[in-house]
Amino acid sequence: MSHGHGGGDAMVMGGEECSSHMLWNWKTIGACFFAESWQIKNQGMMAATCIGVFLLAIMLEFVRRVGKEYDHLILRQFQQHVESQAALARSQDDCCSEGPQMGNQTVMFRATPVQQAIRSFIHAVAFGIAYILMLIAMAFNGYVIIVIIIGAGFGKFVCDWMTQKIAVGGATSSATKSLESSEEATMCCG
Repeated sequence: MSHGHGGGDAMVMGGEECSSHMLWNWKTIGACFFAESWQIKNQGMMAATCIGVFLLAIMLEFVRRVGKEYDHLILRQFQQHVESQAALARSQDDCCSEGPQMGNQTVMFRATPVQQAIRSFIHAVAFGIAYILMLIAMAFNGYVIIVIIIGAGFGKFVCDWMTQKIAVGGATSSATKSLESSEEATMCCG
């Protein structure tokens, strides 16, 4: 490995030079991404790299959406279960008794171990994809970084089209509160 000028390292692989830059660059031929075996040898390989990275960024947004949808699914299932239990309790109450009427109650939901394992798996997949994208971006190649940004934006547009029920009138609903807490701030990788 020789240390050249311009912040790049050059590694010779099979007679061809694999360059890794630690500064912003627009290099295509000879650039390496993620591993020494991922060396760009022609313009077609660079185009395939850009397309693959674009699709990987979209896949990240898709997996994030799957995680959100799974969370909504298990919450809906729990809410239906609680509502059916409450309806059963109301139907079994004696209608003529003078006992206190049940008002609004808050019920705590905790995912089952299987549900939490599935949630953790989805998160791990998203985290792994985000980490791979971050490592690819560390080649500081302008083309690839732009493709990652465009892919993430396109993935958000296609995979995470926001729909939300909003109660009109009255106090702030739980749907509005869940909207405020459902968006994660992703400062880095996942």
